[in-house]
Amino acid sequence: MPTILQPSGSIPTMPKPLVRRPTLTRKHDEIDDRVSTAPSKRAKVKFDDNIEVKDLQEWGKVPELVQEEVRRALEMHSIGDSSSYDEVKKIFRVSVKGEAECSSNTLKSYTNALLSNIAALDKSCSDLVHAILNSAWINQADDYITLYVRLLANLISAHGNFLPDVLNMMVQNLGYAKSSKRSLGEHLDLTNTQIRSRIHSALQYLLRLIPSASHALLSILANHFPHQDDSKYLHINYVHNLLKIVSYAPELRGDVLAIITDRLVKIDVQVQVDLEDLAEDVGEDLVHDLPQMRDSLGQGLDDYEYSDEDSDLSGESDEEGEESQRTKDILRNVEKMDQILESLFRYYDQDFSATSLTIRRNALDVLLSHFINIILPTHRSRHTQFLLFHFAQASPEFVDTFVGTCIAVAFDKGQSFINRQAAAAYLASFVARGSRVPPNIVRDVFDYIGSELGRLRKQYEPGCKGPDLQRYSSYYCLVQALLYIFCFRWRDLELNFDDDSEDDTFASPYKAQHQWLSGVKETLALNIFSTQLNPLKVCSPAIVTEFANIANRLGVIYVYGLLETNKRIHLSNYASSNSQHIRDTALSVRRDESQYHLDEYFPFDPYHLPRSKKWVDGDYREWSGVPGVGDEQAEDSESEEDGVADSDLDERTATDATKDSP
Repeated sequence: MPTILQPSGSIPTMPKPLVRRPTLTRKHDEIDDRVSTAPSKRAKVKFDDNIEVKDLQEWGKVPELVQEEVRRALEMHSIGDSSSYDEVKKIFRVSVKGEAECSSNTLKSYTNALLSNIAALDKSCSDLVHAILNSAWINQADDYITLYVRLLANLISAHGNFLPDVLNMMVQNLGYAKSSKRSLGEHLDLTNTQIRSRIHSALQYLLRLIPSASHALLSILANHFPHQDDSKYLHINYVHNLLKIVSYAPELRGDVLAIITDRLVKIDVQVQVDLEDLAEDVGEDLVHDLPQMRDSLGQGLDDYEYSDEDSDLSGESDEEGEESQRTKDILRNVEKMDQILESLFRYYDQDFSATSLTIRRNALDVLLSHFINIILPTHRSRHTQFLLFHFAQASPEFVDTFVGTCIAVAFDKGQSFINRQAAAAYLASFVARGSRVPPNIVRDVFDYIGSELGRLRKQYEPGCKGPDLQRYSSYYCLVQALLYIFCFRWRDLELNFDDDSEDDTFASPYKAQHQWLSGVKETLALNIFSTQLNPLKVCSPAIVTEFANIANRLGVIYVYGLLETNKRIHLSNYASSNSQHIRDTALSVRRDESQYHLDEYFPFDPYHLPRSKKWVDGDYREWSGVPGVGDEQAEDSESEEDGVADSDLDERTATDATKDSP
């Protein structure tokens, strides 16, 4: 049936004309025409200088592809296939020179990819995390630093177990460079200051974002404090970094300053121990030269200038004597101590110069806390305590606060013998030596000590058979403090004392015009004569001798007869069987009975560190003595207690430079 698409009739198809196939043969005329139009020589190629040419390797992979690669690598690593995971670790690998082995763009891409997959970076990826932490990030451009710190912040937010590792890396980098300038990679040459600035900025950001990080940071800061044998540069650099951390993490202030104070005290004590050991080895004569040795050490430091380079003294040849080398080691520690104290004086001065009383009180509270917990229990600290000596004299209120703290510890039965003895020594030394300690404080302290001695006498005398340091140590500590204060501040104990009076001349050993405050002479007499405790036999012979000379010259009390009697008393006959608490040092262990005497340590002896000494100028009361005491000494006492000369008050306790000794 015919349709529209298929007509019923068949229309014959017209045949196509035959077309001749083309052949490879060309006409000669064609070829000749083309050849004739060809150029005679090759055209010159020109390059556009404005076109930017880049290495394809620098382009790397597109960010989307990198993100997928990292995601896949972490996923496969979680099921045991770490081949791709290991390739990701290589991206953050650092060369032998400390530089990144891949380009900055590659680092950015993979850091961004890890940031997008932060949840997958759990404990199983700790090796990758450590590769990231150990990467050469600090020398990169600012935009990468920002990205990197964001990665760390997200990492410790999602996986708190990595917080110590992150903080540890930051603290380690704080002491990274020692040269003034160092090339750290393909981008930047950074100075030490720039490096520290970047690390502090990153650390500050992390501490603000993660408040709990402060507690973890504290132990890390303590662990990374330079060892005592490390160079001066490392110590000073680290202290400066700690003080910088305090500026943006004030919640760590007290604890960080305690770390610095604790390490400073250790250096301080080590210097004193080394001096004593050196004296023990070379002979007894050198013991009396220690004040001059300290002066020599100080003079050797006068021209020292701090620089960014480590300028510690170089090691000496083996040909030099051991004694000379040990002296140089002492000098190195003195330099460290002097620099650290200079930094702390400067730091605390900012607070004590503030107009706000609250800020000043808070600063004193920090210092008092360190005094009670660090300085006071440490025997033989020599210079660290001058932070208290200086700033506690900043106002009468602070003087009273520090004196009250010392009294509270010295009179506290619950405190150990060592703490009570040390507190009494600090109390006496501060009141005696502080030039800004007012006379009323001197009188109050004298009365407090006298009252406490009366209580202790009533407690000890019934069973007392003779002088015994171990049994009655609390009593002897306070008597010695009383004698020491009297030697320095007797003018403040006079009834008609005039601050402006400087007339110390006397026509005879006793002058009627010297009238004493009520209780002064009575307190001295009761605690020297009216007791079998016999404190003048136990207290330091140097202090007892000087007190005897001054008291006799002023007509307060005459004790030379008792001193003669005491020469026939042997303390070993009264010593308790258990004397383990008595310290044996190079200066105290001798062939005589000095081990049964009270320690003559007074903590505020003259300050000899040259750089930081300026901070205590004007705070210090130099030894002035009493005119005429030396002239009458031979007449009043033909011999000295246990062979101790009167000059020992100055030399053996180092209460002043040799030139100022009485």
